[in-house]
This record gives sequence, structure tokens and C-alpha cells, in this order.
Amino acid sequence: MAFLKTQQNRSTTLHSQSDEILGILEKHPVFQAAQTVLLYHSLKDEVDTHSFIQKWSNRKRILLPVVRGNYLELRVYTGPEDLKTGKFGIEEPIGFTFTDYASIDLAVIPGVAFDNKGNRLGRGKGYYDRLLPYIPAFKMGICFPFQLIEEVPADTFDVRMDLIITTK
Repeated sequence: MAFLKTQQNRSTTLHSQSDEILGILEKHPVFQAAQTVLLYHSLKDEVDTHSFIQKWSNRKRILLPVVRGNYLELRVYTGPEDLKTGKFGIEEPIGFTFTDYASIDLAVIPGVAFDNKGNRLGRGKGYYDRLLPYIPAFKMGICFPFQLIEEVPADTFDVRMDLIITTK
């Protein structure tokens, strides 16, 4: 019983922190000015973006990544009814591939860990490392406070975030 209570408390805390982090994001001038935003449909251990995507999809063009082989394709989010479970259990939009990377105003990127220099540690597959060099947009990492660490090991091909948002 104590284990379930601990899990419920952790879930409540992460949900509350997700709301706070996304509240900071939506007040940021870059987000407010953006017309086209690359987001991600979150997994259980990431800042929960599900409601945020839905909320802003009527006011901004929201793009979500789709895993295709070793690469990410981008697609426009059109509603929850147009999502299907893809590789790794991530909900992905169906529809046409979006390739006008220059029109993306903001890229909001998940990570396992970030540091204050903007370095990001992903899940090890390199999907965002292959995609982000083609996107000239402002890049924001969003994470829980425990994911912000002193130093993330970085290689020359790793793309740094312009800003990291967390609750701290």
C-alpha cells in the first residue's frame, strides 16, 4: 500500500511540475510570438505535453515528430483522433510530412537530462541530433528539476538548446 501511495504522490508531483513548466513556456516571448511550434507527445517520464498540445493547436500550428527508421519526420497535429501509437509507444500524428523547417519558430525538445550550458542527453538513438541541425528555430529544452544536472557529456554533433525551462 505504501508503494502505491508513493507512486501516486510522484505522479501528482510530476503532473503539477509539468503544469508549472508549461505555464512558464507559454508566457515566454518566443512562444507567444511563434506561429509554428515543434513539440513532442510526451511519454510518462517526460514533461506532460498532451493537454498543452490540445490547448494551443487551435491558435498555433503544432508539429509533432514521427519516428521513421533512424529519422524523425514532422507532421502537423490536427487533433487527438488523428494520432496513432507508433514506435516506442509514442502517439504520432497521421497525415502528410511537414518539411518547411525554415517556417518553424520554436522547437520544444524533451531530454533525459540537460545542463545549464544547453547540452541535452536524449534516449541514445540520436533522432533529435539528426533532425535539429536542419531547424534554425529557437530551441527550448523542458525538463523536471531532477533532470537538470551539472554537466551533460556533449559531442561536436550535439545541438545545444538556446534555453532550458524547469521549475527551478
